[in-house]
Amino acid sequence: MAHINLLPWREEQRQEQTRQFATVTGLSLALTGAIIFLVHVTFDNQIEHQKFRNKMLQDEITTLDESLKQIDTLEEKKQQLLARMDIIQSLQQQRPQIVHLFDDFVRTIPEGIYLTDIKQNGSELTIQGVAESNGRVSAYMRNIDDSAWMSTPKLKVIETKKGTLRSSSFTLVTSQSSPEDKKPKGDDS
Repeated sequence: MAHINLLPWREEQRQEQTRQFATVTGLSLALTGAIIFLVHVTFDNQIEHQKFRNKMLQDEITTLDESLKQIDTLEEKKQQLLARMDIIQSLQQQRPQIVHLFDDFVRTIPEGIYLTDIKQNGSELTIQGVAESNGRVSAYMRNIDDSAWMSTPKLKVIETKKGTLRSSSFTLVTSQSSPEDKKPKGDDS
């Protein structure tokens, strides 16, 4: 019995261990591949879901931007309408002023002065006329200064013309005002 050959048994055991190792290695590689595949699919799904959420947010941002543009447009229209309303309101308040102004022209003109031209530029009035004397122009300026609807008269030009009657042509500038402008600050009546 000394001559029993145990080599084929050991060879078979090594082959069996090699097969088991190859099987375990193959199963390990397959399991690792499956895990990597599942992780990859999970990440792809998460990326796709995040892209969907980002697209949804971008669409909402676009919608809100359009709404903001509409709001800005409406704000501009509102400001334009308010400006128009202010202009209309100021025109409504100024409507009776011209009547008072012409009435004041009649009341302030002293005897011996004849007006030839009246121009208005904003609240500035340019008055041209002919006076019998320089003193009458001074009286007219005092009357304008005392007027409720005109203020701050300034004489620009006065020229004396010699002829059969001595007369002076004059140009003066005054500002249109209202009685509220001339009230003293402490006077509430």
